[in-house]
Amino acid sequence: MPSPAQNIPPRATDIDGQLSGTSPLARTVSGSHSLAGSYRRPGFFTMGGARGTVVPHAHEADNLTNAERERAREEERTLLEDNAISCAASKTKRGSGQGPSTKPTETTSLLGNGQDASANGGDASADAIIDQKWDDAVMAGLVKTTWLRETKVLVQYSAPLIFSFLLQYSLTIASIFTVGHLGKVELAAVSLASMTANISGYAVYQGLATSLDTLCAQAYGSGNKKLVGLQTQRMVCFLWTMTIPIGIFWFFAGHVLKAIVPNKEVAELAALYLKVAILGAPGYALFEAAKRYVQAQGLFSASLYVLLIGAPANAFMNWFFVWKLEMGFVGAPVAVIVSDNLLPVLLFIYVYFFAGMECWNGFTYRAFQNWGPMIRLALPGFLMMEAEVLAFEILTLAAAYLGTTTLAAQSVLATIAGIMFQIPFPLSIAGSTRIANFIGASLPDAARVAAKVNMSAAIIVGIINVTLLSTLRFYIPALFTSDEDVMELIAAVLPLCASFQLFDAFATNCNGVLRGLGRQSIGGYTQLFCYYVVALPIGMATAFGLHWNLWGLWGGVAIGLFLVGLIEGIFLTQTSWEHAVTEAQKRNEEV
Repeated sequence: MPSPAQNIPPRATDIDGQLSGTSPLARTVSGSHSLAGSYRRPGFFTMGGARGTVVPHAHEADNLTNAERERAREEERTLLEDNAISCAASKTKRGSGQGPSTKPTETTSLLGNGQDASANGGDASADAIIDQKWDDAVMAGLVKTTWLRETKVLVQYSAPLIFSFLLQYSLTIASIFTVGHLGKVELAAVSLASMTANISGYAVYQGLATSLDTLCAQAYGSGNKKLVGLQTQRMVCFLWTMTIPIGIFWFFAGHVLKAIVPNKEVAELAALYLKVAILGAPGYALFEAAKRYVQAQGLFSASLYVLLIGAPANAFMNWFFVWKLEMGFVGAPVAVIVSDNLLPVLLFIYVYFFAGMECWNGFTYRAFQNWGPMIRLALPGFLMMEAEVLAFEILTLAAAYLGTTTLAAQSVLATIAGIMFQIPFPLSIAGSTRIANFIGASLPDAARVAAKVNMSAAIIVGIINVTLLSTLRFYIPALFTSDEDVMELIAAVLPLCASFQLFDAFATNCNGVLRGLGRQSIGGYTQLFCYYVVALPIGMATAFGLHWNLWGLWGGVAIGLFLVGLIEGIFLTQTSWEHAVTEAQKRNEEV
């Protein structure tokens, strides 16, 4: 279920770093087939709720940081050696003459920490040697890859991403774990409040902040580093301005919730949660913008370091406020307030004491000027985020009409599905990265092998997820709630949720392959069609018309995901990988 989820990510688009020239085999001195010289990132990814969302942007040139370039050079060297092509001289570390520039995308955290590799001294002659050998080998069709090699690369790329995504998602589900044991009314209320906050607030911040992925990266790449700080200030001011209507809505949300939710007690508790959570909204908005500030400088480890402290602290505070201080339900939003304001503070400490101050030039009145370009860039990300988030959050609202027990069970089922999703989605990010590299280097056969490995891994992960949820369906509910009725309903519906984990993993990674091929639009349109035209109507009709209740809601999701995987899978079987390289070259020439 690729709806969303942070970073996604979102991120510059055109993935394929393509060859320029008069023919597919044309070569320049800089190495037109180079993994480093031709690579472009597939798209931006961000987090909205449980789902990572890939946000495509316009075709724009995307220079790599020196650390990323060095990583790509190392890939070239090892691929040449695997194909028995000696390049001993290229083992010396090299710096790049190109200035560091990056857009925080679904691949950047995979390719390096953004530190300046040129400090290693570099050897221009070694660069020239590896460029020459690499281009000659590609033109001669000598560069091949294997299943074993691509499996190792996939594990290497995806493992840290899976860890990061799980940490990120733990910020969302900590309240579910702690509040769930207070009772089913409290569990239902926190689910309803989280849905409302996500649609009307957090997804808004995440979607709008995606414009910094382009603006900050372009400023840093052009050498105008102080502009990175200015663009970040503008976004913070813009998001804080948006916090005014968001805060007003959250404060009076009780009137809306009581009108649409049958259980008034659930609506009142959800409204209380939102009123308290208002105090954390400015901190959340600041963190979303600040992340882009450090990522534009190639400091991708900064957010991970913050999460390594913030995620455990968030879990502890939820337990501490809800149970230790006996604050009960209200302790959950209090923990959210502290966490939302703690994360930007931790990031500030990192920037001030470790790295990132080079792009800061102090506060300036210019932060209140020239918002137009920023807002125009922000709107596509905002619309994409809201479209995908809304498709799945509607299920929670629908479950509210089926009773408190059903809503509480829906909350747990959505959380479980979200946890499972944190494995195949990072796999799709890693896979699209690898495929984009090979397509950009004019290696369609290698890209095809990487795609097969990626899809095989997705199927294996899907089968594992199905097995885990099916065999543990009577034990998992107890982790979230102590209510017998809720646990019984979760255990009854969990096999259905387990069954579509295979579809979910397959569809998600089909979408990743499409991004690697530069066909993001195919995946985006397919998903929106299957969600809104197929999954939601079927889910609503079976849940309310046929009275299948929760089985109907999740049955619609299962059918939708199956169709996404089927349509995208059929499209991939008909795809010409050689034609994908040609298309990539044409797009590059248009930039």
